[in-house]
Amino acid sequence: MDTKLSTGLISAGLCLSLSVISARADIVELLPRIKPAVVGVGSLHPLQSPRIKLMGTGFVVADGRHVVTNAHVPPTLVESEKGESVAVFLRGPGGVTVRKAEKIASDPERDLALLRIEGEALPTLKIGNDGRAREGQLYYFTGYPIGAVLGLHPATHRAGLAAIAPVFSQPASIKGLTPKLIKQAGDPFTIFQLDATAYPGNSGSPLYDGETGEVIGVINSVFVKGAKENALRDPSGITYAIPARYVNALLEKAGLAAGANRK
Repeated sequence: MDTKLSTGLISAGLCLSLSVISARADIVELLPRIKPAVVGVGSLHPLQSPRIKLMGTGFVVADGRHVVTNAHVPPTLVESEKGESVAVFLRGPGGVTVRKAEKIASDPERDLALLRIEGEALPTLKIGNDGRAREGQLYYFTGYPIGAVLGLHPATHRAGLAAIAPVFSQPASIKGLTPKLIKQAGDPFTIFQLDATAYPGNSGSPLYDGETGEVIGVINSVFVKGAKENALRDPSGITYAIPARYVNALLEKAGLAAGANRK
């Protein structure tokens, strides 16, 4: 092999290795700041056993008293007359604490919801510019996969951005054209397709940059699959994320400045 070519390949390989090591170092240092802003989302029912039900993930934004999650995660019907409420769950040094919450805004078309929580302000995540996202880039998401079984222990996964595509996919036949798909075909929006697997409980997890910690999307493991993979008999293992621009729109709808994040 040509000496110059060999040297070039070695240099390229070394640069790639150093890049991977650097990314790993960044995320290790970043996680202690990310985890306190990631919460469990579900319900609190004092008259049932168990009293709490973990249904998904959310993350704290804006003034530290608001949580972004998927719209399908919080319970739709709440027996408020029996003391039931939407709730978020936090893991701290003293164990798990529960905060009552209420849904104050939603974007059902993009499966996003904004909750307001009781109590003191929590650490927040900053919403980034998803327009800078590029296919092939590596990102991370932190949440509570299978939290009802594994407990409130945040897990972090790597995800490469495999594709930026419209949410609507043409079904294989006219039989697969549901009212939901027809509606989405008339008003398609962009989603991120990730080469990672999100599990039940990961819905609502923040997808973020491993260097800055800025959120570029919200993991969605149910809503989008119904549109993109309705023709598949078995799940593909692909994960999707709703771009952060729609989170910003939801915050503006609720009268919150997207950039007003607490460190």
